[in-house]
Amino acid sequence: MSIHILLRKADQARTSAQALLNAGDVDGACNRACYAMFDAARACLMAQGFDLGKTHKGVLSAFSEHLIKSGLVSRDLGRLLKRAEAFRYVADYESGSIAADDARYLVDQAEVFVRARHEACDDRSRPD
Repeated sequence: MSIHILLRKADQARTSAQALLNAGDVDGACNRACYAMFDAARACLMAQGFDLGKTHKGVLSAFSEHLIKSGLVSRDLGRLLKRAEAFRYVADYESGSIAADDARYLVDQAEVFVRARHEACDDRSRPD
């Protein structure tokens, strides 16, 4: 999968997150917001030439190890990605539901995260 495709998937997931939130599906919105950030993170790892990992945990670890610790990505964005994964886990696997305010926050932050990753990967995200 290319950087361009991953960023396009991130954009689509972010758009879907907003649509689900508008429809009142907070759990679905959290899921899609998390995947928007996840795909954007994968794109930036790929742009830097790092192994993507095959799992959520692998991508989170690689993102932290290679992009946050090196200073290429702010710690705030790293914390946001981890928080999104925690929300997704609750939304997808726990019996409770995410609060509407938390879902709204996550969807808004997905926009920030994806936009920041687009800017960081911009030169390498163009199709060949």
